[in-house]
Order: sequence, then C-alpha cells, then structure tokens
Amino acid sequence: MPALPPDRVQLDERRQAFGDRLRSARREAGLTQEQLAERAGIDRAAYSELERGQRDARLSTLLRIESALGARLDLVR
Repeated sequence: MPALPPDRVQLDERRQAFGDRLRSARREAGLTQEQLAERAGIDRAAYSELERGQRDARLSTLLRIESALGARLDLVR
C-alpha cells in the first residue's frame, strides 16, 4: 500500500527544511540572494521566498539554482 501524501503541516515543515538547506548552500558558495537570483535568472524576491519556505519551486527553477550554485541540491530528504 502506498504511503499517504504529506498533510499541510508536513508540507510546510519540509518546505522550510528545504529553504534552510538552500540558504546554507548559497552561503557556502559565498553568494548573496541577489547574486544567486541573477545567476539563475529568477526574481530575487521569489528566491527569498524559497529560502523562507514560503514558495514552491518548479523543477526548472531548482535546476537553474543548482547551476548557479555549481552544486547539486539534495531535493528529497
């Protein structure tokens, strides 16, 4: 039997945890939010919302962020 999809609280927790990992990766790369957003071709405010766990990202956006960081993101945990 397949697992049930996460509920709203679980989604919020996982979104926040991902944002925290994203922030750490950006800082390790020595980039500001503005620099990373510019390199990835995305809006800085939208990127900031990703780090704060307030926005879902499309796969294409995550792949652009990976490229801008020069590192792979641990997308599933």
